[in-house]
Amino acid sequence: MASTYSFDIVSDFDRQELVNAVDQVVRDIKSRYDLKDTQTNVELGENSITVSTDSEFTLESVHTILREKAAKRNLSQKIFEFGKVESASGNRVRQEITLKKGISQEIGKQISKLIRDEFKKVQASIQGDAVRVTAKSKDDLQTVIQRLKQEDYPVALQFTNYR
Repeated sequence: MASTYSFDIVSDFDRQELVNAVDQVVRDIKSRYDLKDTQTNVELGENSITVSTDSEFTLESVHTILREKAAKRNLSQKIFEFGKVESASGNRVRQEITLKKGISQEIGKQISKLIRDEFKKVQASIQGDAVRVTAKSKDDLQTVIQRLKQEDYPVALQFTNYR
């Protein structure tokens, strides 16, 4: 009666923490002397954040604040994909920051190949935008998690459903 253990590798973020971080960014912009009169707007959509402001210099300041607030709330910097800066009406600039969620097929294949090559007793299968890892030993799974934490993938990885 050999039981198997498993966990899922996912790429996700805490939506509520992101909402709180964006709220803090908006509050910061209103109170900071150098940003007060720039009429900067930060809007959180379903899959993106839209920043509209008066110059690229101000946009850089907003990036810095957003990264700081996200880091304080344990959100990975890898969830932000900064789009190109577009010029908007009246000397203003706008930028769309896409929020990355889920593991793409390509990265899923890289992860499962690494697991197949380095761990003989562990199986990895891609399931939608997650990777399920199974093994007979919990220790093997722990080793896989430690190994994956050493890699630098372009998405933030979380390990869930550990059983």
